Amino acid sequence: MTDTQYLVHGVFWDGPPAACRTSDGGSPVLRLQHLSPGHGFSEVRLDAGARLGFRVSDGGKHCLGHTKVFSEAEREHVPCPDRFPALRGSQCERCFVVDDSRLIHDFHRGGRVPPGLRSYLMQPHWLYVATFAQGASKIGTASQPRKWNRLAEQGAVVARYVALAEDGRVVRLLEDMVTREAGLAQQVRSAAKAAALTDPLPVSRLDELNRRRAEEVRTLLAGTAVGGFDVVDEQWVRPAQAAGLVAASARHAYPHSMDGGSHGFSLGALCGSHGLVGIEGSELDFVVNLGLLKARLIEPGEFSSEVPAVQEALF
Repeated sequence: MTDTQYLVHGVFWDGPPAACRTSDGGSPVLRLQHLSPGHGFSEVRLDAGARLGFRVSDGGKHCLGHTKVFSEAEREHVPCPDRFPALRGSQCERCFVVDDSRLIHDFHRGGRVPPGLRSYLMQPHWLYVATFAQGASKIGTASQPRKWNRLAEQGAVVARYVALAEDGRVVRLLEDMVTREAGLAQQVRSAAKAAALTDPLPVSRLDELNRRRAEEVRTLLAGTAVGGFDVVDEQWVRPAQAAGLVAASARHAYPHSMDGGSHGFSLGALCGSHGLVGIEGSELDFVVNLGLLKARLIEPGEFSSEVPAVQEALF
């Protein structure tokens, strides 16, 4: 048991460079920021079979700081000096204003960006169609180094790359066009992903849905006057560790709120930030969204989740 607290930055997947077509690996971790100055980060591995135990502070969400981008591959995380409450997602007002990343979304509309962020945005980017556990699909983008990781972290069940753009400006023009003309959203809510994983559609059906959506997008792209990209047909390889979550089996939504209290469970599978977990003393499997811990203070230790009082009510 420890009384040391950490600030959670979320679930991250490290995968093969350049999204190797044949790889189904990936190493998911829960990234924790040390609160003492200069102590950096720790990572808790989220391998199948791992046990997680922690207590969540009831003090709400805290600012995660901001990012400065210096080049395609070099960036710096700057902690919030006062660890203010998070008012804009996972940032305070000050950190939100000085964060380089927020400027990405207006770059293709002529927005000004600092030189380091421009260097990052001017590298090749991929356009993809991702489909989640109950059939919701989205259009999205990923930089060349994050080609595989981005989809793993978003919790896609099936995805296909539909275009390779010469830079981040072109890929976002294409993304907006697909949303406008094909009706594909650019975001699927985390709560919807978690709910879908309690009763996922067969992977074969999701694959067919994704294939049709991707074909529609490629047809649209082939007729556009926008230049600076190639239409591609490449399937993303899902992490092997997601298999237990995307396969049909009896499971239930995790019965406890992640905004406080003690939690402890064994991890059976992971898809994005959503885990298939078992609680000691219960024979049921649960889907828990570890992404809800982002920007919260936790104290790791030998904590356990309370077993639901009337388990039959969950059926």
